[in-house]
Amino acid sequence: MSAAPIRRFPWFAFALLLLGICGLAAAWISVAAISGAPCAWMAPVAALDAAWLLRLARVAPGNGRMLAGVAATAASIALANWGIVAAQMGVVMGLGFLDSALRLGPSLAWTMVDLASGPAEFAWTAAGLLLALIASR
Repeated sequence: MSAAPIRRFPWFAFALLLLGICGLAAAWISVAAISGAPCAWMAPVAALDAAWLLRLARVAPGNGRMLAGVAATAASIALANWGIVAAQMGVVMGLGFLDSALRLGPSLAWTMVDLASGPAEFAWTAAGLLLALIASR
């Protein structure tokens, strides 16, 4: 029995990555809400998740898969940070999570992430993106 052929970039890889991005961001937001910290150590987990999903979708190795892995990891990081800020601001302003997330602007989100993050959080984020680059190739 031969192995299944490796395709260039299957259509369901996009759906699988989108599901992985949203699922990992939801888990990250939950862990951050429970711990009360940004939990930037989840960035390498996002990188490994993206690389695993790309391999699961049988995306052909190469620059395209590497770029998709890094982009999915960056999207997970951005969505998780957006959600963490939205959850914290929603509590302060008396809004639900979705209302807060929809009203949050990029300037306020970046300011809040910058204030809550130190060098360690930025190092974890960089490590996650670097791991995505290596693991997704």
